[in-house]
Amino acid sequence: MTTWLQQEWTLLTSKYSTDAGLVSRYWKEIKTYYTSKNRHYHSLTHIYEMLKQAETIKADIVNYDSFRFAIWYHDIIYKATKKNNELKSAEFAQKRLKSFDFDEKHLKKVEILIKSTQNHVNILGENKDNAYLLDIDLSILGSAWNTYKTYIENIRKEYAIYPDFIYNSGRKKAMQHFLERESIYLTDVYQKQFETQARENIKREISLL
Repeated sequence: MTTWLQQEWTLLTSKYSTDAGLVSRYWKEIKTYYTSKNRHYHSLTHIYEMLKQAETIKADIVNYDSFRFAIWYHDIIYKATKKNNELKSAEFAQKRLKSFDFDEKHLKKVEILIKSTQNHVNILGENKDNAYLLDIDLSILGSAWNTYKTYIENIRKEYAIYPDFIYNSGRKKAMQHFLERESIYLTDVYQKQFETQARENIKREISLL
């Protein structure tokens, strides 16, 4: 997995920079952030799964490179005690991507895509790139129960600083929010594939909290 990720990063970034040292340095930085000891779910595995899913819908994505850069950086900053991780991740991505030959319009799109993962709201409206990014990010919710169970166990580890009575209350509120949405997923593809299972998983998780 790690080898594949490094290759994908190098292929993507080499389109916008001839500085192999810079490309390599940013890869090592990404790897360091996503493999830190507090990462149990928001890790390189999460990035790998998202990039693999992105490949399956490539034909529907308007700007595939911006889309992938958003995936790479959307969780680069992740602290369970903070509520501005997405904003900080977007700022981090902007600083790094400015080192590449990547135009301002695409830089702005990456920023917006990353920020949209905070509340999982499609900021770009009709733009399907935003909808697909959010759906890919939430695809774990519609996985088989055993996979979902591992996911919620890993999320709990990331919030280990909080006692159960605080964590459970916050988690219930967050997950109930998804149930109250008309649809958890924004695209037809993901609604058909994951919506029913996601709602069943969330209800089951809430009953266990």
